[in-house]
Amino acid sequence: MDMNVFKGSDKYVVTKELMNAVNVSIALEKPLLIKGEPGTGKTMLAEAIADSLGKELIIWGIKSTTKAQEGLYVYDTVQRLYDSQFGEGNVADIKQYIKLGKLGEAFSSDEQVVLLIDEIDKADLEFPNDLLWELDKMEFYINETKETIRTKHRPIVIITSNAEKELPDAFLRRCIFHYIEFPNREKMEEIIKVHFGDIDRKLSEKALEAFYEIREMDDLQKKPSTSELLDWIQALMISGVDIRDIKSELPFVGVLLKKNQDIDVMNEIKEKGYSLKRW
Repeated sequence: MDMNVFKGSDKYVVTKELMNAVNVSIALEKPLLIKGEPGTGKTMLAEAIADSLGKELIIWGIKSTTKAQEGLYVYDTVQRLYDSQFGEGNVADIKQYIKLGKLGEAFSSDEQVVLLIDEIDKADLEFPNDLLWELDKMEFYINETKETIRTKHRPIVIITSNAEKELPDAFLRRCIFHYIEFPNREKMEEIIKVHFGDIDRKLSEKALEAFYEIREMDDLQKKPSTSELLDWIQALMISGVDIRDIKSELPFVGVLLKKNQDIDVMNEIKEKGYSLKRW
């Protein structure tokens, strides 16, 4: 019986469509590319898969300066030069100066792991193409040691993107794709219950009303996300704020909104005594 079947987890609310996408990618041994706006739980999905399947999670966080080579291995020429000058170590053994990157760690693991390549769209346009061979063949060559690193157990690969830029077609063809829609109110209630099982029902209702009304405002620079809603609810619970004041006062608005202009808009609403709907 195949144990690699993802059925969700107690800490992550998953739709049937997303669960199917995960299991198809596992069965076909193809990377799963997850897109969606920030805060929709893309990174947490990889954590949930690893937890559900009892596997180690290796995270390769991508930055604008990240190069594909860094995920494979790095040859520490500086350390080798230092050792040769000061007579430390066996400089003839080049292998000791090779450090595997996150992709290399996943390939060489003695057990199957979940590999998260997080926010791939932050890197330059050539980055995804530079990984095509490695993700297809699950191997790479180390020039300095004349050694080929092949996967002992093909990792479960999850790739996230905030859709900041388009990814190359050749890369997309090699992936299973799923877009995580922003949760509707019903789904958000499920998410809140997972995180705050004992939450006061009225507090949850008032917070959700305010949250979705704020997200409907067209002139916001950055709409609050799921993670910001959860932080806000936690702040409301800890403070013991009067539930009746949540929509009118918008306490701790800086937990929800992260742009000066957006906070100014909310402060203006409060100063004029308007409700969100009237505004």
